[in-house]
Amino acid sequence: MTSHLIKDASNNRAVFFDRDGTLNVNYGYVHQWEQFSWVEGAPEAIKLCNDLGYLVFVVTNQAGVAKGHFEESAVRILHKRIRENLDSIGAHIDRFEYCPHHVEAIKEQYRIDCPRRKPNPGMVISCLDFWKLKPENCFLVGDKDTDIQAARAANIRGYFFEGWNLLNFLKKTLASQNFNQHHTAS
Repeated sequence: MTSHLIKDASNNRAVFFDRDGTLNVNYGYVHQWEQFSWVEGAPEAIKLCNDLGYLVFVVTNQAGVAKGHFEESAVRILHKRIRENLDSIGAHIDRFEYCPHHVEAIKEQYRIDCPRRKPNPGMVISCLDFWKLKPENCFLVGDKDTDIQAARAANIRGYFFEGWNLLNFLKKTLASQNFNQHHTAS
């Protein structure tokens, strides 16, 4: 049974990752598997989180939908491909949350100031509520100020990833904050 089926995980810990620029190289409006390149160490960072017993969530703004670059179905298809790729190393993401809205959207149905769009905390709060998680057991890793602002607004810790190797960054973050005091790697 995978953890994405577990709803009451109030004692669990969770890691929230931004997608573009944190998990994958941000080439701008990445929406197809052929455009997708993992940031160095990203799949291994996700696997480490899984092995340590963390729930893993992705929270990503996808303004490309609102701006007419691609459809929401492209986001869902890409997330499915990411899941399949992670399966090959025994890793998984428990939930993808995305916001297709933007106040300057070309497509009218997406032209709103959405509470889910970072820096707003809606996507993070959605996961916290669904899994009944305690904010103090969670943190977010992102590459933009809006990611850190969303974390702060959701009352969880936010860590700014400046690039290079996500696995090394995550190991240092976990060690410095003693996040894994109740979990050990296998």
